[in-house]
Amino acid sequence: MTKGTKYLILLLLLTAPHFLMAQGREAGDYEYDKEVLFGVNKNTNGGLIGGLYLKIGSRITENTFQFFSLEMANVKNPKEARYSTILGNSFIYGKSNYLYSIRPQYGRELILFKKAPQKGVQVSVLSAIGPSLGIIAPYYIEYATSNSESTRVQYDPEVHQSLAYILGPGHLFEGLGDSQLAIGANVKAALSFEFGVFKSNVTGLELGYELEGFTKEIPLMPTTDNRQLFQSVYFTLFYGFRK
Repeated sequence: MTKGTKYLILLLLLTAPHFLMAQGREAGDYEYDKEVLFGVNKNTNGGLIGGLYLKIGSRITENTFQFFSLEMANVKNPKEARYSTILGNSFIYGKSNYLYSIRPQYGRELILFKKAPQKGVQVSVLSAIGPSLGIIAPYYIEYATSNSESTRVQYDPEVHQSLAYILGPGHLFEGLGDSQLAIGANVKAALSFEFGVFKSNVTGLELGYELEGFTKEIPLMPTTDNRQLFQSVYFTLFYGFRK
């Protein structure tokens, strides 16, 4: 059993009770039955912005909610590093493919501490599980074929070995039409800290651990060990509406 799997089991054991228990607590004035949240994600497998997040939740009991969410993330190899070209552009040395992961999820959330109207912080524990659709898109570079001509091709470290001929990366989303698909699954567990002055809207932060696996290895960087199992620690900044 890997260390990451042990961490996941521990988090699930800590968060599993909200799937099984619905304890009655005194209801306050800060009550809502439905919520829609939007978020931006930062994680240990992503860049400056790791992905986008949408969550739609509804009340089950006094302190328990169910939710459907959708995550879209750019998954990177931890060994990726940028190099500068002779033109001052930067590219990722050794990278042949992007991995864009689309994760529909179903989860439950248990409110541990409610916030009072117009003050305080609401703390919740949540977990979710769902399938993963991986889009493996070629990573393109602009490569000099002569002193006056260049071409954009998928980066192959075995072929494009001379850094002097690499002029920079290709266009954003170039090669999506040549993408391959990978099927997998994901699971996460997290703590949510919610702020906000008004009942109708909310801002907050979600901190958690996510594990994702695919049915095959994803060749992000042929020069390094590629994997089919990805784990990350993440935080998501979100804003949303409630009623």
